Amino acid sequence: MPKRIFSVILSFFLLISPIFAVSAYEPTGIDLTAKNVLLVCLNTGETVYAKGENERVFPASITKIMVVTLMLESPIYDPEAKVAMSEEAQKLILGTGSVCSNLKVGEEIRQIDLVYYVLMSSCGDCAYLAALTYGETVENFVDMMNKKAQELGLENTHYVNPVGLHDENHYTTARDTYTLATYALKNETFRTVCGKSRYEVPETNMYNRTRRLSTTNFLLDTSTNYFYSYATGVKTGFTTEAGRCLVSTAVRRGNDGVDYSYMCILFGCENKPTVKRYEFTESKNLFNWVFGNFVIKTIGDTKNPVDEVNVKLSSKAEFATVYLESGFQSLLPKDADDSTVRIEPHLNNKTVNAPISKGQVLGTADIIYANKVIGTVNLVSHDDIEKSTVLAAIDATANFFTSKFMKTVYVVVCGLILLLIVWILLLNRKKKTRSARKIRYVPYKEDKRNDR
Repeated sequence: MPKRIFSVILSFFLLISPIFAVSAYEPTGIDLTAKNVLLVCLNTGETVYAKGENERVFPASITKIMVVTLMLESPIYDPEAKVAMSEEAQKLILGTGSVCSNLKVGEEIRQIDLVYYVLMSSCGDCAYLAALTYGETVENFVDMMNKKAQELGLENTHYVNPVGLHDENHYTTARDTYTLATYALKNETFRTVCGKSRYEVPETNMYNRTRRLSTTNFLLDTSTNYFYSYATGVKTGFTTEAGRCLVSTAVRRGNDGVDYSYMCILFGCENKPTVKRYEFTESKNLFNWVFGNFVIKTIGDTKNPVDEVNVKLSSKAEFATVYLESGFQSLLPKDADDSTVRIEPHLNNKTVNAPISKGQVLGTADIIYANKVIGTVNLVSHDDIEKSTVLAAIDATANFFTSKFMKTVYVVVCGLILLLIVWILLLNRKKKTRSARKIRYVPYKEDKRNDR
């Protein structure tokens, strides 16, 4: 039942995660040796706690999440088809210190059994066998791993081998691992395998009894002191350089009837196996903290108006009332004061021309908690608003006479008028000059005879 609940929650999250923003809190009363931490609510996609989530880390066997993803997506994957352990795979793992199966060269197992060997029991020789089976060569399979990383947008991830053996160029981040793990968990077979604590491998052509495989994830194992009843997966990892690593998921029903689902990613936990397996205790502590202190609250609804936008070209409405397109849900502390949550609208335009359809997006609203934006929701019109034909015609006429074309015409006409005035002035001036030249002045001369 918990696995089915987890599957439903994960599918829901994958559909809605793009609309939710990230928020983060500080866990109290928890000591962490992990150098890099990421705790995410899968119901809403919100980050609850993060530390060094984008720093490069060595993934160790967390690498095998990618290996199994490619196995299950391979066009030649057939759960019942047989694959034989190869001498090359065993030679490649020899001397690395990796966990190995007890399969013999030439021993045949089903492909689904190989998935369990790689993902649940983390066998290095089986990881190499998977690379040779689904990539033909290890080099080609590693190229496939890196191409898939690019496809998934894992910008800070690079693989060198399919096992997780240490290499300076073999790295990832907690955030990239979260993206990869949520993608991998979309596959039903992956979810089933990573959530089991035991598995029986049928007898083979070289072994006439069943073999029992055990998970390396002690959160799933009832025989250990680290068992956690709410755990549902996923993968462990360890090298001296990487430290203890764990990607885990857990689902628990809250008092409000909601099945809360989280993913916890730890890299670089302290390695003192004789004292404590810190990756398991720290994951449990983080799960208990988040289960005990957070609830999903609905902020806003679709029944109350948020803002108004002015409307033109309508004779029936001067403004359109806008509402939230949908109620917004966010993970918040149980004791969060509702008065600290507010909705801040942002209209696309101050004025909108009719017609307007009911449900038409007219802006967005930021959901703000403790002065931080925790999400954004579309603002939509509550009603249909018709356009007035008369007002539209008047507006079209006004727009025509104020259009760029008409403004250009006005400039040209004004220019022509100005040129005409100048031409007339010049012409009049020229005429006056000609007239002045035709009139000759004859000076007055006295009659000398009168002087006699």
